[in-house]
Amino acid sequence: MERKHLYIVLAILGFVLPWMHYVGFIQINGLNIPLFIANIFANGPATGFAADVLWATLVFWIWTYFDSKENNLPNWWVSLVLGACVGLSVALPIYLLMREQALSATKAPIGATN
Repeated sequence: MERKHLYIVLAILGFVLPWMHYVGFIQINGLNIPLFIANIFANGPATGFAADVLWATLVFWIWTYFDSKENNLPNWWVSLVLGACVGLSVALPIYLLMREQALSATKAPIGATN
């Protein structure tokens, strides 16, 4: 499997796996954001896990900013939007896909001379 196809599969799974749980919550409670946040921070382990994911997302956003400048990725900000609206589980593989495509577009074909 090519790496870009792997990133697409990972992004799809990164969307589906969390939303399998979110849908049940929404069906029971509606879009009750305060209750949703209260549940995320319901106890010590949940709070620790949430803090870990939130911190990892922030670090990812900082890294994508610098990495996108170094590798000239014009639409890097898409990962910010996906991270905020969907989650790191989708934002990370999508950014890696965009990065892979941008880097492979700049590589010279094998045997090409400058």
